[in-house]
Amino acid sequence: MQEHFFHCPHCFQEISMLVDLSISKQSYIEDCEVCCNPLQINLEIDEGEVIYFEANPAQ
Repeated sequence: MQEHFFHCPHCFQEISMLVDLSISKQSYIEDCEVCCNPLQINLEIDEGEVIYFEANPAQ
């Protein structure tokens, strides 16, 4: 697991989440820890590193 920091697209606060580096492609919905609005998280892992990360408002 690795901590990844980003800005919420709803409240623009910097938040963090733990990323499981053992799964190469991930897509899921998680609530912002500050404003509680849903986020669509998409990310890709290669050789234990986050190579793509996107957090958008969930629809």
